[in-house]
Amino acid sequence: MSYILRYLRRVRADRLLSILLLLQAHGRMTAGTLARRLEVSQRTIYRDLEALGAAGVPVVIDQGPHGGASLLPGWRTDVTGLTETELSALLAFAASAPAADLGLSEDLERAARKLVVAAGPVPAGNRFQDRVLVDINPWAARRVPAHLGSIQDAVWSDRCLALRYRRGDGVVVERTVEPYGLVAKNGVWYLLAKGESGIRTYRVSRVEDAAITDATFVRPPGFDLEQAWAEHSLPDLPSPDRIGVTVRADPLQAALFYRLAASHVIERAEDGDSAILEFPSADAAAGFIASFGALVEVLDPPEVRARLGEIGRELSGLYR
Repeated sequence: MSYILRYLRRVRADRLLSILLLLQAHGRMTAGTLARRLEVSQRTIYRDLEALGAAGVPVVIDQGPHGGASLLPGWRTDVTGLTETELSALLAFAASAPAADLGLSEDLERAARKLVVAAGPVPAGNRFQDRVLVDINPWAARRVPAHLGSIQDAVWSDRCLALRYRRGDGVVVERTVEPYGLVAKNGVWYLLAKGESGIRTYRVSRVEDAAITDATFVRPPGFDLEQAWAEHSLPDLPSPDRIGVTVRADPLQAALFYRLAASHVIERAEDGDSAILEFPSADAAAGFIASFGALVEVLDPPEVRARLGEIGRELSGLYR
């Protein structure tokens, strides 16, 4: 087995391993099916099957209309160490919108394929996914922030970022920061970075330009992203450049409203009908809440209530 692994590292390691695991998980598969799954030509698949055979993998190729490639019965790769519960947990929480935002969807699909094979002959992962769905994506459609890719590259490479950032009050500022990490909170991306004023959070959707500079930085020794986020994000209070809005929803419609407003909710009352929401500005809060009409009432702050009153009067004058 060690010889096979060394050979696979030298020759198309990822695709060859994918073919090996697909055959192990599904049994006989045609070259056409393998080609579609791996997005290559059938000729490439035939070359890869030959390479696996040369590496010592007992690949059996049956000719004819009902033929295909398979592994010698009873032969398995030595992929062990995962229990059924561990596999189920990994598969349940692996796929998510944040992963897609970061371009990791295909990697997760390949990883899931390998994990299912690791479970052995019992299809534990498939059985779990057939019975439990963990959907952590927001209800409302959303767009990936325009500069998330550049920010991600800077985080990966430990290079400073030159940002043009629109604050909650609408003022655009320019800052050069050391990007320490990205955090996805309720479907919203935040950058945790150090600038002249220390470590703070930046909402990625408000970044108007992000240029990776030639300057590099050294991350603090023992830096813990989760701990830093807890210290600097202040999840129980609005950030200084955003506004907190206390609302009360109609009891019959509260569940639907809070599902649609999930990316804004920072605290929910025990009664389930009232909550504190966070918005970049009073106008943004009023515009969002106005779409729900009389189903949602703003209790605080007064400027959002006043803005909603103005919207109501404008609409009343238009449609009277």
